[in-house]
Amino acid sequence: MSDLNSTLVAPLGTIGVADIETLSTRSASMIARAEVVVIGAGIMGASIAYHLAIRGCRNVVILEKEAAEVSGSTARSAAGVRHQFSSVTNIQLSRYSIARLRSFDEEVGGHAELRQVGYLLLFSDPREWANYQATTTLQHELGVRVELLTPEEAGRFVPRMRIDDLVGATFGPDDGYVDPYGIAMGYLRAAQAMGVRLRRATAATGFKIEGGRISGVASSDGLIACEMVVNAAGSWAGHVGALAGLDIPVRPYRRNVYMTRPFPAIPGSIPLTIDMSSGFYIRHEGASMLMGRSNPDEPSSFNQQVDWEWLDTVLEAGLWRFPILEQASLAEGQCWAGLYEITPDHNPILGRHPDLAGYVDASGFSGHGIMHAPATGLLMAEEILDGRAHTINIDDLRIDRFRRGSAHHEHNII
Repeated sequence: MSDLNSTLVAPLGTIGVADIETLSTRSASMIARAEVVVIGAGIMGASIAYHLAIRGCRNVVILEKEAAEVSGSTARSAAGVRHQFSSVTNIQLSRYSIARLRSFDEEVGGHAELRQVGYLLLFSDPREWANYQATTTLQHELGVRVELLTPEEAGRFVPRMRIDDLVGATFGPDDGYVDPYGIAMGYLRAAQAMGVRLRRATAATGFKIEGGRISGVASSDGLIACEMVVNAAGSWAGHVGALAGLDIPVRPYRRNVYMTRPFPAIPGSIPLTIDMSSGFYIRHEGASMLMGRSNPDEPSSFNQQVDWEWLDTVLEAGLWRFPILEQASLAEGQCWAGLYEITPDHNPILGRHPDLAGYVDASGFSGHGIMHAPATGLLMAEEILDGRAHTINIDDLRIDRFRRGSAHHEHNII
């Protein structure tokens, strides 16, 4: 290749000049060109592709390394959606996204199945309760409905819930949970109907870089020439960024979800309830109860096997707050584990990268990707097509916040 400024970045220098020429030749008879390549066919990649397509940018290719789309973290989520965050930007992302999810079936197609049963957050630490009351002031200023409750008021939501150690609680009536798979497939099918192409079992293996900007994506099926690439690879976003020589601080962490057999002792539909002291959460899933608790000491990994040893710690926290669970039995075959994509400040990394033109980040949602997918799709389409996201200001979510030391840690995490 004659252009000395043209390189294809790949791990460990495994692709050389001869390989680049081979890839370029192969690409001519395969996927010749796209305006945008989106890496990852989960809910985020699907939303971005859809929002590009409705803006008229339809020469888009989605690369999915797995044999089936929507088979990674999206399909393994606990599916909660909430407004109760501690930062302006996250609250705005939630407000826009949940409003769109209310009318998702009519506007996009698919099945969002938004169940606004609310989020009930329980506090037993006076200092934590005082700090959280301050965040509700911000939430109210931004138009979010959040109620401050006494322990007795909170106790009415869940039968026989222990409240003697609580100092307060909050209830967000517009929060709840959704069907992540139905949302992702709705976005994806609508995007495909407008011309977006999906390539399954096709991993991104490197990037062609010319003159300091992306000019192509090397894949297991050949080189795709493009003007822009979006890293929506979820927990693998750090690895994808490394293919372009970029340090994207997104790391995978396992999260376990445990399910009971049908449990009529908790009737009706309770809010998604979180004991903030332990991190234990519980909600209905049909007639069963879905529950979990993050392990703060587990190292980063891509392990998606259910951690049965951790179950004892989860049950200990659950039984302390909800003694009625002693009557429940576990449905072992219906439990699962998935991956959170976590950044140092538990906020996503969004927008163009300052060190590589044509490269856009949309990852690191730290457990908030399902609920923020509609807004992110809109904003990334603006970032690509208009030069800058503008419906919501995402400057505090750009990757250079880590260089500037201006990262704001999201406090309301599970």
